[in-house]
Amino acid sequence: MGKFITGVNYWPAHKAMYWWSQFDSGEIKRDFEQIARLPFAVVRIFLLWEDFQPDPVNISQKALTNLRMVADIASSYGLKLMPTFFCGHMSGINWFPRWMLKDEWAPQRFPVYSAGCLVNQIIRNYYCDEEVINAQTILIREVCTALKDHPAIYAYDLGNEASNCVIPPNRKQARHWLEIMSKAIKKYSNGCLLTLGMHAEDLEEDRHLWPQDAAKYCDFLSMHAYPFYLSWVKQALDANILPFMGAITAWLGGKPVMLQEFGAPSEPVLEPLLTDSEKSQLQSPLFTEKEVADYYQNALILLKDSNILGALAWCYSDYAPHLWSKPPLQQKLHERYFGLMRFDGTAKPSAAAWAQATNKTLTEKIDISWLAGFEPDHFYTNPRENLIKLYDLYRQQRRHEISDFI
Repeated sequence: MGKFITGVNYWPAHKAMYWWSQFDSGEIKRDFEQIARLPFAVVRIFLLWEDFQPDPVNISQKALTNLRMVADIASSYGLKLMPTFFCGHMSGINWFPRWMLKDEWAPQRFPVYSAGCLVNQIIRNYYCDEEVINAQTILIREVCTALKDHPAIYAYDLGNEASNCVIPPNRKQARHWLEIMSKAIKKYSNGCLLTLGMHAEDLEEDRHLWPQDAAKYCDFLSMHAYPFYLSWVKQALDANILPFMGAITAWLGGKPVMLQEFGAPSEPVLEPLLTDSEKSQLQSPLFTEKEVADYYQNALILLKDSNILGALAWCYSDYAPHLWSKPPLQQKLHERYFGLMRFDGTAKPSAAAWAQATNKTLTEKIDISWLAGFEPDHFYTNPRENLIKLYDLYRQQRRHEISDFI
């Protein structure tokens, strides 16, 4: 089956989500050199929609030129890229060009960042809006053509936790969208691998895009899981939730699964430290750097032993203080601290945990034998309750393996 793949999700420490509009190839070279030394194989990057497609029919040539430069830099360090389209949801905010927003205002779970400010405009449903679907295929065509046959491309990703932006009206429309997008990527990329960045809430709720449906069009499935965000998980850093989520996704979709995102925010050790007022505003716990390193180490052992396709850390670096007054870091304080690296470029202990995670050969498929007797197509009749019940079963079946990590 090949080697266990290790990688990292990437935003630059000093640019964050603003890197395409403030492009700095020097920072990318420094970061990619460090990423290759860790060593990682794959870097997942995000094509911020507003920067790449300022209107429905025109693609930014500047952004494409910079993207090709990123691919060239990656290749020079022996790294592979996973570009993510239609971004979209990121770190508690939805980032969209103005043309993707309706002239309607309503409170949103996640605020929208567009044209330099936060708004509460409603996002057009890009699973069923034909103008938007056509615009998406244009973006795919231009990006995949620009990178066609580039040695740095590992796979393309159709979105990052897209159900946090809009939800397909029904499964039929979701499959229609997947078919159009996947055909476009395969056509213009000369058959590159394809995935879709799904997350735990896609398993907790029926959001009309099931792993079963994604698997019809994707070469492998991707899952994101953060135990401290899941109210039904008792331990904030329960590493067992990661192979479990991978196994459920594989069971539902019948395809190999990558843990495309997981990680934890650590308490800052560099000035400026959090004030008491800021600590009271935190929307997630912070952990010590050692706790995060231990979590990564335990998680990687479990993921490799479960024959998950690979794992990508969230994320490369903490963000520099000059970004903390901007979205999303102004509101989501814990998002500042997920990095394997501190914002000054020094490595946290968790970076060493990843350095030890290479050279594992996968020997078989993910074990889903413990799910015998359960029917995948019945899962979404009551997804959250089924997920909780199946996690209890998973822990019972693997209590001897799990005992070392609790």
